[in-house]
Amino acid sequence: MQPPAGSQVSRVPAQRPPSDHLAPPSPAPVPERPRRRLRTVLTVVTSVVVALCLGGVAAGYVLYNRAAAPDRGSPDVAVVNYLQAALVSRDQNRALLFTCGGPLQSIDDLRTQVERRERELGTSFSINIENIVVVMNGSSAATVTAVIRRSASVDGVQQSLTDPWRFEAQDRNGWRVCAGAPAS
Repeated sequence: MQPPAGSQVSRVPAQRPPSDHLAPPSPAPVPERPRRRLRTVLTVVTSVVVALCLGGVAAGYVLYNRAAAPDRGSPDVAVVNYLQAALVSRDQNRALLFTCGGPLQSIDDLRTQVERRERELGTSFSINIENIVVVMNGSSAATVTAVIRRSASVDGVQQSLTDPWRFEAQDRNGWRVCAGAPAS
């Protein structure tokens, strides 16, 4: 109820503190960020695994190339590798990696002769390359002599035949066999 007009009752407004004296509203608690330790650990582990896999792939590639690349580091090594491929493994494609441009007819003829004798005698020959001698003819040409031994067991008796051979090799981005013939 209101006092009558003109009465002496003082009117005191409701006591409210000024707004600048108000206590700041209590802030809502800031939600705690979820710990990302698991995510960090998984990221580090994944990174390490990926790095190891890439390193393994790179190492495998390098090792494969070294193992698969033909060794043509010297004339005698090129000749022996050629003869191993042509006569022992009988892998014409591998043998061509050691030649100057194509198969050597004289070695192909020897391989054909060996195969024919194996069929006739019903046995298999063991081929060995022995007594290799290199004579350099300048810095990029060489003559290599070697003895090719063919051995087999025929009717229980071990037999062998040796033939001296002469090969011409050239350094063409690695040593290669360019010619070969039985030595006189």
